[in-house]
Amino acid sequence: MFIASFQVGPWQTNCYVLRADDSPDAIVVDPGVDAQAPVIHMLADKGWGLAGVLATHGHVDHIGDAARLANRFGAPLWMHGADDYMLTRPSAGLGTQWAPYLADLLGEDALPAPEHRVDLADGGGIEAAGLRLSITPAPGHTPGSVLARLDDDAGPLILCGDVVFAGSIGRTDLPGGDSRVMLATLRDVVSFLPGDARLLPGHGPATTMARERAVNPYLQRDVLEGSSL
Repeated sequence: MFIASFQVGPWQTNCYVLRADDSPDAIVVDPGVDAQAPVIHMLADKGWGLAGVLATHGHVDHIGDAARLANRFGAPLWMHGADDYMLTRPSAGLGTQWAPYLADLLGEDALPAPEHRVDLADGGGIEAAGLRLSITPAPGHTPGSVLARLDDDAGPLILCGDVVFAGSIGRTDLPGGDSRVMLATLRDVVSFLPGDARLLPGHGPATTMARERAVNPYLQRDVLEGSSL
């Protein structure tokens, strides 16, 4: 399996490119602001097509170029429908005070709509680029945050967006965030991930579930058994 990542945009978001070794196409995960050019360059250099774009959630730093890429290649954009409120108006996910900055950054406080939208609200899975990704809703950072899991010879691989980071978790103070819902996700979803799972977060370095279970302060028993973060 091919996995590559690079950081894009002012938020240094991790954008991932995945494909099975024998696939003519790839999947792009979380192509945020300024991701389109490097993704197109990689696909052209490798001679690959684009099977689809997966958004782990709807914040602009993860979907800034998602619809542009999907539309350019006639590919689907997979995202949980609960985050549709920020799909074309990014300030809805950050707060109205961000609108002037986003207008400067993007040219306007708006993103193009995807031509082929696939809702991940029911979980399930994605089969594309020779891969099968299972999707698990993981709300809290945003209502539509998801975990995407695939398995290879090295074991489970989890694309976890901004749900969990190396040593931390995603913030819950932005519009749509909910600390109590995030606690439930950490307790009922994240804490049950296998220890050998490799975690590929939306920001920062990769980590493992075993490491996070040992050192992440938000995954300790007293926190998980509490009533709030």
